Amino acid sequence: MSLTAGIVGLPNVGKSTLFNAITKAGAEMANYPFATIEPNVGMVEVPDKRLARIQELIPAKKIVHTTFEFTDIAGLVKGASKGEGLGNKFLENIRQTDAIVHVVRAFDDDNITSVTGKVDPEEDINTINLELAIADLDAVNKRIGKVKKVAQQGDKDAKAEMAVLEKLKPVLENGDAARSIDFNKDEQKIVKGLFLLTAKSVIYVANIAESSMADPESDKYFQIVKKHAEKEHAEALGISASAEEQIAGLDGDDKKEMLEMEGVKEPGLNRLIRAAYHILGLRTFFTAGGPETRAWTFHEGMKAPQVAGIIHSDFERGFIRAEVVSFDDLDKLETMQKVKEAGKLRLEGKDYVVQDGDIIEFRFNV
Repeated sequence: MSLTAGIVGLPNVGKSTLFNAITKAGAEMANYPFATIEPNVGMVEVPDKRLARIQELIPAKKIVHTTFEFTDIAGLVKGASKGEGLGNKFLENIRQTDAIVHVVRAFDDDNITSVTGKVDPEEDINTINLELAIADLDAVNKRIGKVKKVAQQGDKDAKAEMAVLEKLKPVLENGDAARSIDFNKDEQKIVKGLFLLTAKSVIYVANIAESSMADPESDKYFQIVKKHAEKEHAEALGISASAEEQIAGLDGDDKKEMLEMEGVKEPGLNRLIRAAYHILGLRTFFTAGGPETRAWTFHEGMKAPQVAGIIHSDFERGFIRAEVVSFDDLDKLETMQKVKEAGKLRLEGKDYVVQDGDIIEFRFNV
């Protein structure tokens, strides 16, 4: 299940530094616009403390985390929707992602050039969002040109699409995002097929100063970003990309010491990775014992046979039942024997909707 979040923002706001910290992939960083032209792609493990606990209680030979993909996309500039700064190419890169991590400069540093000449998170956010809205408006107008005549002839599907396009157009003309509109399920399917940039889920990352890591809420720039995110019902995180990159390069006691020195319990990147994973409706189930204790990604709402198919198509094709225990029950009772004695081991059939944290053994026959 390959899903990706694209890291976007103006040039020199810390996108590639953040990407490096997340993936340790060594993406190029330079103090000039468009240092990144081709998108960098990196797979990361999704941090999950439950894995270690399961391994402690049901030992296996190894632990395997589930993964998530991040794409570092070049800095956009004002006019990107009209092709400025290789804008069309960069916008297409964003279109290929499933979600957006919007990095905003939230630190003062005279040694790092700001393309706008000042630190203004609100203006930076609006610049990017306007370019995305303009690009979407252009796509909607082109689609209207193709669909309108067919809809007027009475075609049912075309009429339904036109209704959605007519909802979208005034919102985009106002510079607002498609995700700000409440669509019903049928309309959502149509919107999904339009591949709109502003329909994607967004996490705003305020790239704050290292001195604000322990308490991002006290940072004046973060508060601006957070307030904007709240208006969009989006999530905002305060992360110091440069400090996180240093932390990511450390191991064991050195990492623990730096985290303690910064006054934080875990890397901010863990919060970002988990947030990006969850905004796409992704959840985790586990398999345990034997060769490996493993985390697997599934979409919220999937039923047991579909989830079984994530492991192997034969599991879905020959599904008989799922033997399920919740992580919370195992964590509390500590042994599978006690789980069984407490009646917490469940036998679930084809209609069972898998829950985040389920530990499952599938029974199948092919």
